[in-house]
Amino acid sequence: MFRALRHLGALIRIGWHLARHDALFPLRTIVGLSAFLRVARFIRPPAGEVRGLREGQRLALALRQLGPSFIKLGQALSTRSDLIGEEVAADLSGLQDNVPPFPGEEAIAVIEAEMGVPLSERFSQFDVVAVAAASVAQVHFATTTEGAEVAVKVLRPGVERAFARDLDLLLWLAEQIERFQAFRRLRPVEVVGRLAESVAFEMDLRLEASAAAELAENFAGDADFRVPSVDWMRTGRRVLVTERIRGIPVGDLAALQAAALDPKEIVRKAAAAFFAMVFRDGFFHADLHPGNLFVGLDGAIVAVDFGIMGRLDRKHRFYLADMLLGFLTGNYRQVAQVHFDAGFVPASESIDAFTQACRSIGEPLMGQSLEKISVARLLSQLFQITRTFKMETQPQLLMLQKTMVLAEGLGRLLDPSVNMWSLSRPLIEEWMIVNRSGPARALLTATDALAGLERLPALMGDFELLLRQLSHGGLALSPETVRAIRGDGGARNPMIWPLWIAALALGAMAIAQLVAASH
Repeated sequence: MFRALRHLGALIRIGWHLARHDALFPLRTIVGLSAFLRVARFIRPPAGEVRGLREGQRLALALRQLGPSFIKLGQALSTRSDLIGEEVAADLSGLQDNVPPFPGEEAIAVIEAEMGVPLSERFSQFDVVAVAAASVAQVHFATTTEGAEVAVKVLRPGVERAFARDLDLLLWLAEQIERFQAFRRLRPVEVVGRLAESVAFEMDLRLEASAAAELAENFAGDADFRVPSVDWMRTGRRVLVTERIRGIPVGDLAALQAAALDPKEIVRKAAAAFFAMVFRDGFFHADLHPGNLFVGLDGAIVAVDFGIMGRLDRKHRFYLADMLLGFLTGNYRQVAQVHFDAGFVPASESIDAFTQACRSIGEPLMGQSLEKISVARLLSQLFQITRTFKMETQPQLLMLQKTMVLAEGLGRLLDPSVNMWSLSRPLIEEWMIVNRSGPARALLTATDALAGLERLPALMGDFELLLRQLSHGGLALSPETVRAIRGDGGARNPMIWPLWIAALALGAMAIAQLVAASH
């Protein structure tokens, strides 16, 4: 009860803030909130601040002002065009967590506490003014006592506590939403859980260092894509030290041209690197906006900021390759069959009807040059038909979709006449020939069989435990299982009463505002 009351107070504050920015439109899809929205209309947005802005732009502005946790939420929502529409998702995809830096003296205190020695024992020079600041950390340039130029990333003081508070609120909301049968397929609790995992990853900079090291290992010897090396002796949970990158920001076209670097060639290298990350390795940089990519004077692309990474297992890599090639070649039956084989569409649905739906997405692309095809838009449209065919949300693909949107935007920024996917297509086809041939399939089957044998002792142990429970009076069901069997939700949904209370509170504030305005 105390948790619900605490979150209710936070909801009132958030609702008021969203109403002031005329950004409550996402609530239209929730049944029973029409009265709440009517009351919220009395709360007038500041004159001129949001006038003329699109819905997504108003929401992005509101989330940015609500703070770091809500910026992360907006970035997560930017992958859910099936929920909020393509235009709003596009507006939120540009939501960067640029926030004012905290004082350099506080950064020094964090570094000294983490390393256990005075700053001067690790760095001969340290720039007190941060060169970049985000919601989780900020970056300072420095020189080590050995003379190496480095970038020092420092976690914000108190950031863990702030994110823990806001993530608990989001989890509570997701739990209430998931009680509605209509929203269960979207798996909001799992989506929030993945957001929490991503944030937790960013809260321990040793994990980011490990991600950088893994990506560097994957691209060892690659002359076209580099990752800065990690100074492990100076890296800890709250401090990450890497080599300093000297290059041109990938979005600075004038500087690239002045350095005689060909944007087309940069797009080619970016496409090859993206293909290698996703299909070859199944481990990819999931925040490829222009601020995280530089181009060296030798033309190599250099990535930074490895706090948000994504993984795709073998099955999902095959699914993605089959699906993309099916669309690009007009084989819509293949696209549909892949979804059914992967279990993304329930077997009870009609594969013929799903094939028709896929055709409605892909047919407008036929006859178009590859330069005019947006794979990011194609995936977005595909996710939009999920409700019709009762497809469950696939959280492992949401991060990839966002990354593809960012990568595609980067390619169009560098050279609108070149399409990254036209450059990647031969690489994907070659990868599929090598990995899906008869010998490759046989090897994968043998590998899976060996993995199954390795799990056999654990499975036998579980079976023995099951028999023991049955012999002692049956199985004990967890409270969550009991609630699922009982089918709690629907008309008795407990989400309704806190939202009605929030509506009444907003109404009271609106009346107070109107009274004050009349005087």
